[in-house]
Amino acid sequence: MSYQLVQQLQKEATSVTQCCRVLSVSRSGYYEAQRRSAKPVLCKASVHLKAAFTASHQSYGSRRLVTAMKNQGIEIGRYKVRSLMRKASLKPVGKRKFIHTTDSKHDLPVAANVLNRQFNPVAPNMAYVSDITYIRTGAGWLYLAIVLDLYARRVVGWAMAPSMPAKLVCDALNMAIQQRRPAPGLIVHSDRGSQYASELYQDLLDEHGFVCSMSRKGNCWDNAVAERFFLNLKMERVWQRQYANHTEARNDVADYIVSFYNCERLNSALGNLPPTVYERKMAVQEPIVVSGIT
Repeated sequence: MSYQLVQQLQKEATSVTQCCRVLSVSRSGYYEAQRRSAKPVLCKASVHLKAAFTASHQSYGSRRLVTAMKNQGIEIGRYKVRSLMRKASLKPVGKRKFIHTTDSKHDLPVAANVLNRQFNPVAPNMAYVSDITYIRTGAGWLYLAIVLDLYARRVVGWAMAPSMPAKLVCDALNMAIQQRRPAPGLIVHSDRGSQYASELYQDLLDEHGFVCSMSRKGNCWDNAVAERFFLNLKMERVWQRQYANHTEARNDVADYIVSFYNCERLNSALGNLPPTVYERKMAVQEPIVVSGIT
């Protein structure tokens, strides 16, 4: 109560020293009471920054956070973002060692590297890349095969199973075919895994007139876009979860692909646009070109 009286007397132009002396209150105690009663000042930019960082599954660094906040109507510089990130202890999730799952030690025929790292086709459905990865669950490994359209870095097909036979990669490609209806001449690139070299998979490519392309032996960079997607998936979702069973993992991975990666995640290769937004934007600007690659 004495501290409140000091504040009241101060309003009447009485000095703090005089007030404290009259009311037998220490000056240090008065200032400490003021500090405790002061309401914390919220920084609007900091609040939006934390929200954007959380929405990115703790994956965005300062560059993409600048873009994410700009999309929310908040203009802020990268160095300011970095400063706010340090104050709030916001650090993007770290990387782990990436492990390959496909087995290229087989006697099946392999295709040439037709794609040859041409990762930027001029239209959709001209070049796809495909790969397999594994996901740990409490019920054992779950394997994921994906098909990604290089034009917008969009995942257009995927399949999951507790093992990785040739049918797994065929199911992923069939989903892409049903969704996109690509024309003959489409390049479908993968590594040299036995699933992709199998008769079942090769027959599926031949049936639709697709061109098979495979990475060179021991060269992970030839399929870098697919492997980058898997790394993002692991960092931004899988490594932050503990899946009890296959169903839980299936649902969460599908949610990541459909709700976040394809529709919301800012992709630096697309000018910091999500794949679906990039496709819509480019469709308005220029007509779709039918692939003539053979």
